[in-house]
Amino acid sequence: MNQPHQMLRGVAIYPGFLGAAAQRSLVDALRDVVAAAPMFHPETRWGKQMSVRMTSAGRFGWVSDRRGYRYEPRHPSGPPWPDIPQQVLGIWHDLVSRTRDPDCCLVNYYGEGARMGLHQDRDEADFSWPVLSVSLGDEGLFRVGNIERGGATESIWLKSGDVLVMAGDARLVHHGVDRIRFGSSTLLPKGGRINLTCRVVT
Repeated sequence: MNQPHQMLRGVAIYPGFLGAAAQRSLVDALRDVVAAAPMFHPETRWGKQMSVRMTSAGRFGWVSDRRGYRYEPRHPSGPPWPDIPQQVLGIWHDLVSRTRDPDCCLVNYYGEGARMGLHQDRDEADFSWPVLSVSLGDEGLFRVGNIERGGATESIWLKSGDVLVMAGDARLVHHGVDRIRFGSSTLLPKGGRINLTCRVVT
């Protein structure tokens, strides 16, 4: 089992887990995902458009609109979500489990000025399964808080190729991305940051 190089409030961080070639291969695979399930701008349940664009791969995709936050078996346009790329499953097998694959790989794209407020990943049925997160492209300032809302937080800049795992007591900590350093990476031709979040849903 790979050992994390750093811990931030119980979140295991693996800096540079993916090398340059692996990052490029994964981006190529994600282009196929986006071709099958185009990116869309989700809305909060209060009707406010989020600054990130997203899509998903796997048995379920995470969606948000005025009906609330939830998992759906189909893209908002109707077709089922594409399969999770093998490159993503390989990371999951290395760091989380070889006995069960994730049900969802959420793909978030952060353009210039995009952010993600502090939140918990709690729409899943079984919190004993970790959450796996992969960073690609521009650096993002990742902030980690507490299981209960409020209190002190800590932050770290995540770079392209970094991977983190939220498990155990850290599975339900509040976390978010305050900003990105747009143009800090050359991985994505038009800049921006891609974050992949893999979860067991059922």
